[in-house]
Amino acid sequence: MTKISAAQIATACLAALLAAPAVTAQSGLPAVAPPGAANAAAPGISDATAPGIAQDASPALSRARIVRISEVKGEVEMDRGVGRGFEPAIANLPVVENCRLATGNGVAEVEFEDNSTLRLGPDSQVEFPALERTASGGTVTSVRVLRGMAYVSLMKTPANQFNLLFGQQSLELPPASHVRLQMGQADAKLAVIDGDVEIKGPDGTEDVPHKRTVTFALTGSPEPTVAKSVESNPFDAWDRNADQYHARVATMSAMNNSPYAYGLNDLTYYGDFADMGGCGMMWRPYFASAAWNPYSNGVWAWYGAGMGYSWVSPYPWGWMPYHYGTWSFCPGAGWGWMPGGSWMGVNNTGGFASLKGPILVPKVPVRAPRMGEPGLLMVNQKPLIRSEVNSSSSFLFRKDSAGLGIPRDELGKLNRFSEHAEAHGTASTPVYLQAPVVAGANGRATFAGVESVHRGAPPADAGSSLGVVGGQNRGPSGYSGSSAGVSNGSSSGSRSFSPPASSERSSGPPPSSAPSGGNNSAPSGRGR
Repeated sequence: MTKISAAQIATACLAALLAAPAVTAQSGLPAVAPPGAANAAAPGISDATAPGIAQDASPALSRARIVRISEVKGEVEMDRGVGRGFEPAIANLPVVENCRLATGNGVAEVEFEDNSTLRLGPDSQVEFPALERTASGGTVTSVRVLRGMAYVSLMKTPANQFNLLFGQQSLELPPASHVRLQMGQADAKLAVIDGDVEIKGPDGTEDVPHKRTVTFALTGSPEPTVAKSVESNPFDAWDRNADQYHARVATMSAMNNSPYAYGLNDLTYYGDFADMGGCGMMWRPYFASAAWNPYSNGVWAWYGAGMGYSWVSPYPWGWMPYHYGTWSFCPGAGWGWMPGGSWMGVNNTGGFASLKGPILVPKVPVRAPRMGEPGLLMVNQKPLIRSEVNSSSSFLFRKDSAGLGIPRDELGKLNRFSEHAEAHGTASTPVYLQAPVVAGANGRATFAGVESVHRGAPPADAGSSLGVVGGQNRGPSGYSGSSAGVSNGSSSGSRSFSPPASSERSSGPPPSSAPSGGNNSAPSGRGR
């Protein structure tokens, strides 16, 4: 294979990708009715017209948007509004209107179409009462913070509207703003990290510039107060690093008027385009040999009548290549992805028909899950290989892990490690583990439980809010790379794929029967 330079990649691939015509989030596929029934819409008709998807009274407003969970670390659950309550959450799960997302001892990130992001700290919960799109292509997003802490970082997309709801407050955040909201028992503190925020009160409006903190009472009707400072938080570094990761393609996507830029960062970090001879130029993940295939492992997630099942990939880059473009097999080289075509929303099985090569295409479950059955069905055609921390000072990359288990943007460029792993089976690099430090119940500093992996030797002074985690042969507690749903397995890195067991709110064993889908199995834990 002949490697292509970064400049050629940007010209030949991203230009085509970002210049794709704007389409509604669900267009290009028929709506999947409940399995066993006829499809409600014809091919090429937007799912916005399908039964089971709410429509605004105004024809200019569509509620057919989906966004995605882009990162999961530790205990994270989501209620998709399908009568199953909270179930384990994994990266790449679609988020639709009225979903709820909650963290325990963990953190999560939600990525919107233009690379704007919402990040949740531990013990937090949000809901999405509005995910809408206007006729002109702009988005209208409303996020209600029910408890805990949330960061919102918005790209400079003038046509988009973002409403942050908490208590009795409703704030419309302007483009290019970056805030942190902390919900307490009696008040809520909004720290303006970047940009300006307009606060409306009975005496008019007040512009709050960056580096200010606004305190709102959650009961009664006192005026909000503004402090001329922003106190640091142990999770600010995590938020800042994630913000920088997403900012890399923001300018490129904005210049090309791309309606769907989410997932581009992951493609850039976890893989590369290569000229594969007679097969043309295709994107391939690092750490993937010719024996790897993109559909051996994953999850069928049920989203209710009118939307049906969505295929969810466990890989950290597994959003865009499973909602846009096509996978093709090139003899001697393996599977690669090429951009093109229409964007696929929740119903993303339209690309299955074009799969040709040595692959067993996952079967869509033949019916909706019955009451008491889980809404997440695992597919394990073969054991899933994972790269991982194998001691407190070493990270092990494995051939055919395809990036699974590799923390995003924390281990430097991956291409050389990939080449070494392909030739020798594995590659390794020295690392250290770091975790936010918070005050424990006894007043002593303690690790927050959600650890990050960093290449190299630990710094002499990590600062007051970050600490280096010690201990030999200890993987990061709560650390799950970009797919929290990979259970622990043997030292060889061969794993089966299942979501993490739910927290103590779970009850009862997995159901004895589940919707038949071929090579599918019920998850190991069930939410409330």
